[in-house]
Amino acid sequence: MRSLRLLYSRLLYSGLTAVFAVVQWLAFATAAPLDDLIAAARKEGTLNFYGPSTLKADGAQAIAQAFNKKYATNINIKFIPSGSMTRDVGKVVTQAVTGGAPEWDVMVATDAHHASLWLRKLHKPFDYKALGVAENLIDHDGGSISFVHQYIVPAYNSSMVSAKDAPRSWEDLLQPKWKGKVGVTTATHHLGRLAVGPWGEEKTTAYVKALAQQDPIVGELGPTYTRLQLGEILVALSLTDSYIHTAKQTGAPVAEAIEVQPVIAPSYHVGVLKGAQHPNAAHLFAVFMTMPEAQQVWERAVGVSSALIPGTAYYQKAKGKQLIFMSKDQSEKVESLAKRYGTIIGIR
Repeated sequence: MRSLRLLYSRLLYSGLTAVFAVVQWLAFATAAPLDDLIAAARKEGTLNFYGPSTLKADGAQAIAQAFNKKYATNINIKFIPSGSMTRDVGKVVTQAVTGGAPEWDVMVATDAHHASLWLRKLHKPFDYKALGVAENLIDHDGGSISFVHQYIVPAYNSSMVSAKDAPRSWEDLLQPKWKGKVGVTTATHHLGRLAVGPWGEEKTTAYVKALAQQDPIVGELGPTYTRLQLGEILVALSLTDSYIHTAKQTGAPVAEAIEVQPVIAPSYHVGVLKGAQHPNAAHLFAVFMTMPEAQQVWERAVGVSSALIPGTAYYQKAKGKQLIFMSKDQSEKVESLAKRYGTIIGIR
């Protein structure tokens, strides 16, 4: 009996030793390439970071400080706020066609905008999984990482429209009372997501045609938000919730129509551009966007976080909701539909 116990103890010890060795090896395997990337990024010393203007200078500075603290670096991170992501992606495409280098190393833009880059092979792919990034966050064949989500439903002017009169469905925006008072942004890829998702193309196209008969006020996201605040429009078809966050912070009379489903959930992707001058710092920055420190900054500064990373505010917000995500295989169709729907609505 004693010999059996001794044998069992030895086997248990051997098993635990083997498990410990595997864990040690995995930790080393992850740490080694990460350490190499940190060292290479440190040598580059600079990063040109393009991102949404809603992050603002303070948010970008907080990201930079958290990044440098995390990796014990002193990289100079220059923030370039977006004007129009659609226009700026077009700029990157034009630069590539003419043989020019991109102005930015890393771009934070929506998945639809990164899809445009992916379709034209303008990412610099990387093995992010080897650095511990969850596989479900890696997109565009290693060209980008999904790291925060938006939560898009119609918005309304809460000082002119009561909560009980706010839209309760997407179809409510077709009611006669909203004619000439609904804003539609140039982000028509939101509608394309409905078409490749739960609604299908036939229903969505019919909806867009009916929406065009509402005499919508068309514009970029920023001007649409301003018009909504001023009461020049009473509802907006799809205003990204980073603007809702700004409204809450400033007391602006803009609110989400919280009962509307399905919820369009574009994600901000971070991706390194082909021809980037500082690719190592850019890849390290992309990895950092999935870290708790970065998620907390995005939550504070913009009001968004990832619906796929446990522990975030959006992970909780997404529970019980029908969210529409877009896969890269739907990218080309969404891009095509976005252009078509823009033409129907009157976007030139």
